[in-house]
Amino acid sequence: RVDKLEEVASEIRALGRGAQPIALDLTDDESPAAAVAAAEAALGPLDILVNNSGISGAGWAADLPLEEWDRVFATNLRGAFLMCQAAGRGMCERGSGTIVNVASVAGMVGIKMLSAYSSSKGGLIQLTKTLALEWARSGVRVNAIAPGYFFTDINRDMFTSEAGERMIKTHIPMGRVGAPEELEGAVVFLASPASRFMTGSVLVIDGGQSAM
Repeated sequence: RVDKLEEVASEIRALGRGAQPIALDLTDDESPAAAVAAAEAALGPLDILVNNSGISGAGWAADLPLEEWDRVFATNLRGAFLMCQAAGRGMCERGSGTIVNVASVAGMVGIKMLSAYSSSKGGLIQLTKTLALEWARSGVRVNAIAPGYFFTDINRDMFTSEAGERMIKTHIPMGRVGAPEELEGAVVFLASPASRFMTGSVLVIDGGQSAM
């Protein structure tokens, strides 16, 4: 959504930094490489990639249309792979770079009605580990975070409903969902030299959900 990107870009420019919003479609096989090329043309070689796109495709597995399964995988896993591939080639050639994939705790534990989402995020975790092994000697690090339940514009109504509050009390030991800004520290850490000896790692940020 270019309008949302432009809002953030304006905030960055106000700090005296450069920013270039670039729209892309992860379901278009040519779009990721074109977006990386456009970013590098505008701002120079790409040092950091954060893969943070995802759709849920909720529904009982027995009734889930194949088209919905494919739609979820096209964005959550295939699209993420295409972005890693497009950015990773240049990073490997230059001998440096870091990629942070946003997976999910759903890729590590079973969650009902999320068969496509959980499978795609589990695949993203394995993609993270595989790329970490392949690119480690090239100076490129690939890590992931696995968030639990976080407030977004899409799920805010659900989490503030009676059913949502019951779910929170049942499944999250800390008794609340996360705020988006509570992911920032982990992403910045994995993207920075502070984590320079980490690759193939998955940081879980879920309020204790996966410990149950």
